[in-house]
Amino acid sequence: MTIRIPDLATVRARHPEAVAEAAARRARRPLIGDRGRLMIVAADHPARGALGVGGRPLAMADRADLLRRLCTALSRPGVDGVLATADILEDLLLLGALENKVVMGSLNRGGLAGASFEMDDRFTGHRPQDIERLRFDAGKLLLRVDYDDPGSLRTLHSTARAVDDMAARRLPLFVEPFISRRVDGRVRNDLSAEAVTRSIAIAAGLGGTSAYTWLKLPVTDDADAMAEVLDTSTLPVVLLGGEVGKDQDGAYEKWRKALRLPTVQGLVVGRSLLYPAEGSVETAVDTAVGLL
Repeated sequence: MTIRIPDLATVRARHPEAVAEAAARRARRPLIGDRGRLMIVAADHPARGALGVGGRPLAMADRADLLRRLCTALSRPGVDGVLATADILEDLLLLGALENKVVMGSLNRGGLAGASFEMDDRFTGHRPQDIERLRFDAGKLLLRVDYDDPGSLRTLHSTARAVDDMAARRLPLFVEPFISRRVDGRVRNDLSAEAVTRSIAIAAGLGGTSAYTWLKLPVTDDADAMAEVLDTSTLPVVLLGGEVGKDQDGAYEKWRKALRLPTVQGLVVGRSLLYPAEGSVETAVDTAVGLL
């Protein structure tokens, strides 16, 4: 049965079992395909209340528009899969957009953007057992460490246990670490080489095993320092995109340089591909795939 975006609410209301059925019959693929590289489109921002893109504060709040953009991105050659929260992944399941794709479930969304408890990012998304039950392929979590905020300790502890739970199921877990601090009341991630180095060391050591742990890392402010930064760990790495603003070509060049480094296995990019500052989703995605 073909389900269209306008039909999703009706299907959810009348046939909620359709989600589990779609998950059970979904065709799967290895995490790393024949190319040996990984290109994942990220859309786990809305559940944190982070809906803005550029000058549009609610750009990602239009779910039908977001789904159309995701389906377009997933249809492009070289795109391996998607990272999102349960609601978005289940919409994509129902639309049939996840066949032979890598599906990564987002574990933590509790630290809402702008909230007083933003750094207490306990897990409110997928649990490891959910990822296993739905036959998804990996999980992802955000690990921001603010030395001045006790909420970071709860996040660290939860992350360590998630590393253990995912490894027990032989499921990869992509950990996205940052050293963060509040500046004028807003949380800012420190992208200096020293801070990213420290975040890697902390994240790589969490849990009883690192066998299934991957790192999802930003390119440092000084892109030329990335080689030394990545010497901190032997864990496989994917680069995150973030919002690149108007200098899209500059961002692509930074990714291109970092992708040559030996531990870097691919890209996980969201808003800059789904809502490019210039051009179409197709063009932005194809350009990013070309970097691999």
